[in-house]
Amino acid sequence: GNTGLIVSRLALGTMTFTSGGGNAAIAKTGPKDADTMLGRAMEAGVNFIDTADIYANGESETVLGAAIKGRRDEL
Repeated sequence: GNTGLIVSRLALGTMTFTSGGGNAAIAKTGPKDADTMLGRAMEAGVNFIDTADIYANGESETVLGAAIKGRRDEL
């Protein structure tokens, strides 16, 4: 597009973010580790985050929202 929005080439995938639900074989990243992963991704310049309401039965978006809280303006 031509909006001027600059999106990082790399994305942070959040399919594994959970607070205990979702597919146990996939959803293994708890809130503390998700917060750490988001921070490291942001430090590396990542501002493209892949999420969907089906990841961990919607929990990944809740966990991601908690991790973003307080640093949304940095994204």
